[in-house]
Order: sequence, then C-alpha cells, then structure tokens
Amino acid sequence: MIIKLINKQIKKIEADIEIVLVIDKKIKENKELLKSLNFKGNDEEVVILPESKKIYVGCENDDHDSLRIALSCAVKKLNSTKFKSAKVALYTEEIEISLKAMVEGILLGSYKFDKYKSEQTKEEEKSLFIATTYKKFNLLQKIVEDATLVSDAVNLSRDIINTTPDDFYPAIMAMQASGIARENKLECKIYDESYLKDKGMGAMLAVGKASNNKPKLIHLTYKPKKAKKKIVIVGKGLTYDCGGLSLKPSDFMVTMKSDKSGGAAVMGIMSAVAQLKLPFEIHGIIGAVENMIGPNAYKPDDVITAKNGTTIEVRNTDAEGRLVLADCLCYAQDEIDDIDYIFDLATLTGACVVGLGEYTSGVMGNNDMLKYQIVQSAIESGEYATSLPFNRYLKKLIKSEIADICNIASSRYGGAITAALFLDNFIKDKYKQIWAHIDIAGPAYVEKEWGYNPHGASGAGVRLMLSFMQKLDNE
Repeated sequence: MIIKLINKQIKKIEADIEIVLVIDKKIKENKELLKSLNFKGNDEEVVILPESKKIYVGCENDDHDSLRIALSCAVKKLNSTKFKSAKVALYTEEIEISLKAMVEGILLGSYKFDKYKSEQTKEEEKSLFIATTYKKFNLLQKIVEDATLVSDAVNLSRDIINTTPDDFYPAIMAMQASGIARENKLECKIYDESYLKDKGMGAMLAVGKASNNKPKLIHLTYKPKKAKKKIVIVGKGLTYDCGGLSLKPSDFMVTMKSDKSGGAAVMGIMSAVAQLKLPFEIHGIIGAVENMIGPNAYKPDDVITAKNGTTIEVRNTDAEGRLVLADCLCYAQDEIDDIDYIFDLATLTGACVVGLGEYTSGVMGNNDMLKYQIVQSAIESGEYATSLPFNRYLKKLIKSEIADICNIASSRYGGAITAALFLDNFIKDKYKQIWAHIDIAGPAYVEKEWGYNPHGASGAGVRLMLSFMQKLDNE
C-alpha cells in the first residue's frame, strides 16, 4: 500500500473511491441507503457503495486505536475490490496523533503472510491519498514517514514469527539479524556455542543441548553520536519450543514457532531505530535457541549454572525461556557499561495469558514508575499492557532445596510473576530500578484476526518500545 499525504481538500483529489469515517455513528450522507443495508456505524462495520464510489467504515469512538481499526477495516475492503486508489480525509481532532494512527491502521491492516500458499494472488499495489489542508504540512509528512517506519518494523517482526521452525532456526535468525545490521548500518556480533561455553553461559547452553540447530547469541548495536542514554533490549528467541523432556501436549506444541516473538520484536525495533534517528545508544540482544528432545537433552533434576554463577535446579524443561533470558541479561550487564534502561521481551508464561487474556502484555519489575511509563507507552502506541506486582511471598516459591534457585515455582498460582522474580535474580543491584520484564505471551500470536492484527503474529512489543523511546527523546 502506497500512502501519499496530499495538501488539498478531499473533493479536489482524484481517486477511484473515497473512504468515509463514520465517527460516533453520525451518518451524514446516504442515510437511507446505508440504513437499508443495516449499516449502523459500529466499530469494524464496513459497507461499500460502488455506485457512489464510497466505502463507509464505522468508528464508534474517536480515540486513536479506534482510528487504526477503522482504517484497517476500510483497507481490507478496498483490497477486496478492483479499485486501484482511494482517498480519505485526515481526521482533525489531535491531528498529528490522528495521522500517525491512520497510517499505522492502513499499513498494519494491509499485512498478509502467504509465503506457504501454493497459489499466491499477485495483487497490484494500491494507493491511498490522505487529504489535509493543515498548515504544518512538512511536519505531517514527517509523521507519515515515521509511522511507516514503525509499521514496517512491526510487519518485519510478524514475518519472522510466522515463518515455520524448519525455515527459521538459530543460524537463520543470526543471518537475518546480520542483514538488518547491514541495511541499517548497525554493529552486529554473533556468538556460537564455543563462546557460550567460554563465558559460562550454562543456562542457555542447557536449553539448546538436544537440538541439531545450535544456539546463537545475537548482539545488535545502534550508536549515534552524542547519545543521551544507553538502552538495552533483550529478546527471547526460542525458534521452536517442544518443551524438551517435559514435553508439551501436541495441541500446545502447535504455534510454538511464536516462541521467538521477543527476539523478533527486538529485530523489528533495531530495524527502525537508526532510520528514526533516536538519540540513544541502543543494544538489541537475542538468545536464539531451539528447545528439543534427544539423548543429550537437559533433564528435570539437573542443576545448571548461569553466567553470573547462580545455580539453578531444573524441575521443568518447558520453563526454558527464563533460562535463556537469565544468561542474556547477565551478558548484557557484563559487556555493556553504564546502562540507563534494561528491558526484556518474551513469550514467557501461559500464566500471563490466563491472567490477562490474549491481547494484553504483563509488565513486571521493581520500579513502579518505570512500569507505569511502559504501560502508558503501550496504550499510546495502540498496544495493551498492564503491570503486575512483585511480593515477598511469591518470591519464596522459587527457592530450591538443592541449588540457589528453582526454574519453576512450587505453586501453580502467580506464574507470570514468579517467572519475572526468577529473572530478577540475574539483575545486578545497581540496575534493579531500571529493569523491566515484559511478558508478551498473550498478544504475540493469536489464531484469529483482532482489530488491525492478522491471524498469527501481531508484532507485539515493537510499537510499545519504540513509543517509550520516542517519548524519552521528548522529555
């Protein structure tokens, strides 16, 4: 989809069809005809009037996420027709933020993943013209460019997540990260199994032991001149997770290609930061691992040693993501000096999905204000997130009788929080207040369309983190 901002009134723009936003169910034209088609202007309700050359789309509220959803619905309808171009008037309330939301709705709603379809439809690229007479046209043009970059980053992340495990294993993830680095002039370091052994990263090594596809530690770095802050984003990159010897039931094993969603989000974020010209030094670190079964698989009852020397009793090999993150977080703190923020993104626990539903990420950590800022950034970007609190009683549930810590809690309750409390053991005291864990297990991969998100990967975490950093830049 080609988006063009046009500095004209909409009636002066030539296009095959016009998209009309029906805000607050206020239908201003073709009332009787739309009524006869039972169009009421509800959210996600779309009708096309070919003879009038108009697409009407409902937008019950004028909040920014409703605008995204409405534009995505309109674009899907447009793509189902032979019309090659469309026009829409820029919504005039909070015009700059509205424009960003509209562009994201168009591009995120246009996303398709048909790589594995034997018959792929070749669609001619369509154009969508956004009409405005706003005086700050150059500013609006920059907003379109930035929103396009963010949307492209989300769609890149979606592509990575949706790719099957046979086509996307740790070596491929490392190769694609190298490509992103070349395209965006980032530094890229790829470390293999021998490096992990030398550095004592026994937790990450244990998870990957049984796979023919050996683990890779990926480190992408964006370093602008005179960087204001140093930000580290760690992603869980389980390219596939069968559960290890604590084997998942077959129904739960399906969709586990999505267990690389945290790492994919980091790759999407790093693909955008240089082009957005963020004034921060940003490190993207991914633990790319495949958790499989085999004669040399790590086992329940094993005790493994993480990079910081902490010993971990393994009671469930399907609680593997936290082991990979533990070593990656240690690596980040050992290799990077004077960090201002550390975040990790991971599809970490089913408990988070049970507690918050499929669409909401859980934000955890020691700093309530930082958690609040992340949640606000999520909401403003169009993602859903909420914070979950640590407490001293849940912390006791991950104690081990034979090692320093256990990789699962002794109770099934509060699993999202106890997983985050496990990670807290691998954050140095000086960084505990600037670290946050973001569990994206719910929204990362959903087997149905929702809003402007397709069946499958959503790219959760990309807009959230980019929004956080853009707000940080404006402070």
